[in-house]
Amino acid sequence: MNTLKGLWVTFKVLFLPSITVQYPTEKMVPYPRFRGMLAYDAEGCIACGMCVRACPSKCIALANAVSPEGKRMPKIEWYTLDYGRCNFCGFCEEACPTKPKALWHSLDYEAVFSVREEMTRRWKRGDPLWGTARNSADGQFAAVADQIHIQDVPVRK
Repeated sequence: MNTLKGLWVTFKVLFLPSITVQYPTEKMVPYPRFRGMLAYDAEGCIACGMCVRACPSKCIALANAVSPEGKRMPKIEWYTLDYGRCNFCGFCEEACPTKPKALWHSLDYEAVFSVREEMTRRWKRGDPLWGTARNSADGQFAAVADQIHIQDVPVRK
């Protein structure tokens, strides 16, 4: 009798649709409230520093742009984030006063870092969404290479 019960379960599952994902070109999209890698929009940021003050792990730093007269402007000169220190709490996102948010948790749940220095990302005005990573050889910042982000991959249906 137990054999027939086991065969019945197998028979029912046999005709269900497949849930296999062709990784790495296709990725599962997480739920909307998932807190993945932080993404930053340098154009939308007003350099208020609320995210820096709200961060409990002190992984965010920024510098205001300065006008030729020496006055601070409501734009950033640079913005850095150390993913190695970030605990993905979301306080920085909640503290951001801009609409839409200049700093938010993306749906990206994986990132590959070869060395610790690459975990530090920097954004300047005009940089891509994922910023630039520190090169371990010379300490300069360069574009992030060989990383497929979920927002670049089409959503599964």
